[in-house]
Amino acid sequence: MENSQPLLNALDTDLAYRMSSRRDLFVSSAKKLGVLATVPLVLAAVSQEAFGKGLPKQVVNVLNFALTLEYIESAFYQTALSKNFIPKQHLAVFRQISAHETEHVNFLKGALGSAAVKPPKADFTAGGKYADVFSNFATFLKLSQTFEDLGVAAYKGQARNLLGSGGILTAALQIHSVEARHAAAVRAIGGLKPWTGAFDEPKTKGQVLAAAKPFLKA
Repeated sequence: MENSQPLLNALDTDLAYRMSSRRDLFVSSAKKLGVLATVPLVLAAVSQEAFGKGLPKQVVNVLNFALTLEYIESAFYQTALSKNFIPKQHLAVFRQISAHETEHVNFLKGALGSAAVKPPKADFTAGGKYADVFSNFATFLKLSQTFEDLGVAAYKGQARNLLGSGGILTAALQIHSVEARHAAAVRAIGGLKPWTGAFDEPKTKGQVLAAAKPFLKA
């Protein structure tokens, strides 16, 4: 757990103190997770204790919104990797992205505890529009870019709703920056520029849900 202190220092002072003072929780959680005991997962495992008696409703809503998107992304990459169609030269990238999305899901679920929403039922063909998504790499790449760009815009759009939440805003921004790197990597694989300009636009919750709706089963 030698890498935990920098992340703790990024959280608000009071939260960092409360989490540091529960070293026994870190040790026991790390033992339970075994080889999966990365810093984010251990933080998720003890976050309910650290934050105390629940989170503000607005924060819970934002985190569940983010968790829903992370569920979609995680399922998308796990399904794709199980189909054995991604070119070998790009497998490592998508395996890493998939691992990141799984960590994001576990972190958000851990922070939310019993308030976490369940995974939505996804239809990555969007009702048949992308029927070859898990057999045609070009189609898969198009949807990967769509989901990554959507995730980046969603986190950016919700940042103001986490103002004053201290460590939670910090964690959300850490996830946002990784999602942005995913988006840049996917664009580069597709032969596109990693960026479209000097500034990137956020999306509202309504805009994000509208974009994601075709990929969700009713």
